[in-house]
Amino acid sequence: MRHDIFKSICTVVLMGGALAFGSCELDRLPETTLADNNFWQSETDMRGACNKLYVDLPGFSHDTRADDVIGTAANSVSSGNWSVPATSNEWTQPYQKIAVCNNIIAKGENAPLLDAQKNRWIAEARFFRAYHFFDLVRKYGDVPLILKAFDSTSDPDIKMPRTAREEVIKQCYDDLAFAEENLPDIDDVKSAEDWGRVSKSAARGLLVRIGLYEGTYAKYHGLQADAKSHLKVCIDAAERLIRSGKHDLYPDFQKLFYFDGEGRQNKENVFVKIYGPNGASGVILHNNSRGLENAVSVTRQTIDEFLYTDGLPREKTALKVEETTHNDVFVNRDPRMAMTFYQKGEEAYKAGYNPFGNQHGNGYGIKKGFMLDEWNTVNKETVDKMIIRYAEILISYAEALYEYNGQITDAQLDATVNKLRARAGFDAKLSNAFVTANGLNMLEEIRRERHVEFIDENLRYDDIIRWKIAEKVLPVTMLGLKYNDADELSTQRENIQNRLTDANGMYNGKKVADQEGIYVIEQAASRSFDPKKDYLYPIPTYEIATSEGSVTQNPGWN
Repeated sequence: MRHDIFKSICTVVLMGGALAFGSCELDRLPETTLADNNFWQSETDMRGACNKLYVDLPGFSHDTRADDVIGTAANSVSSGNWSVPATSNEWTQPYQKIAVCNNIIAKGENAPLLDAQKNRWIAEARFFRAYHFFDLVRKYGDVPLILKAFDSTSDPDIKMPRTAREEVIKQCYDDLAFAEENLPDIDDVKSAEDWGRVSKSAARGLLVRIGLYEGTYAKYHGLQADAKSHLKVCIDAAERLIRSGKHDLYPDFQKLFYFDGEGRQNKENVFVKIYGPNGASGVILHNNSRGLENAVSVTRQTIDEFLYTDGLPREKTALKVEETTHNDVFVNRDPRMAMTFYQKGEEAYKAGYNPFGNQHGNGYGIKKGFMLDEWNTVNKETVDKMIIRYAEILISYAEALYEYNGQITDAQLDATVNKLRARAGFDAKLSNAFVTANGLNMLEEIRRERHVEFIDENLRYDDIIRWKIAEKVLPVTMLGLKYNDADELSTQRENIQNRLTDANGMYNGKKVADQEGIYVIEQAASRSFDPKKDYLYPIPTYEIATSEGSVTQNPGWN
């Protein structure tokens, strides 16, 4: 696939305001050369090339690798039923995108422009290069750090061995420092056609995400890297972003995920991917379909993470009620729960939400972000995707502060965790005194806040990997809805009786729940996680072979 990486650096040209893919010079010239001598002459050229970077951003998806969102069929990563692939887009596609970045950087540096002009576009390419290298590191650990635009298939660096993750991450930090210095302020993106392009805020937000991931990964996986230095990167970037005064939480948690939350008027947007047709953008006009909401549902394990109105978890509260109907689980809970999931009786999907009555996996139906009116009108949802939002900055800041200092002040909790809760109308406040009085663990409560705030936003898998808890939360029985006779048809109980827990929460002789009638989506016996190998992805055998052995396999996957 290194040959494919080489070929992917063909130029993307912006012509007449529309994105067009010009013929690659490799179609006309020998494979040992790459020429685009008539390009890279203006800011318009560089802007057009950078547009390709936005096209390549991942769109909406439901990440079923973790323990929160689950599909109608088992995910091979989540269930541990995966093996070494011959090839994989998880490896190939980031390198193809990095090749485009490297080409922009190399050619842009020689463009006949003022430094400030060309650096603005090189900064975009360096931002995206960091974004894609971080994607690779999260999955594979050490990866080849390719920083050049190849002009020959005989270049020996095409077969470069793996680079230590610490060096790759240092390059990400360097790229993002350059991006932060040279990208415009988010409020300098004044025209509608420029909304969605990366800004200083996006660079700071990505530094927050990478610093927190690497700091906690190093700490909990026992790496030799200085965990605190990474956490400091996260803290410093978060503080710069907060001090900028450019961002705040959108006042309505539920409307945040709909058209109401689009555009710069929503100060929570830090880094977004633009979709249409509700608003055209000079970045790119994407059509989007979220892939049918009933393709996935949410596990009972995640439902049980939501606090009660007294601020206590399920195992400690006195506010828990007996669940005689489907909606009883929502009683006395964090308001975000009813904003995130459908209750029985609410209009949902095309024919109404009917637990155990439609093919949604028999977990809890996701309400957050699903726009029924638009789905019924155009059969897709075209809301913009928030890749990084300000809420993530706040909760990451709280976690990094606690990990770095071993403590967090009440004032810092009020500015982070409690600010998120207040936005949703959740009055219970997290404080050091509350944690002590109720025998809670502060770090676990900060992590809980992250879990419930970002359900179905593709953060959970990375979290359980960096915290090194995947070995505890993945190889277990995955639970779904609570069955209640008052809600369902008697024939439904007959059809699923053999998948429900008994009066003691037992299933197949094992205690898996705290009550009767919980639907078992996947049994623990069908799931596994090997901590010696499964925290990293296996490297495709094709990459190892074509590197002539310079790229080696991850531990345990041989």
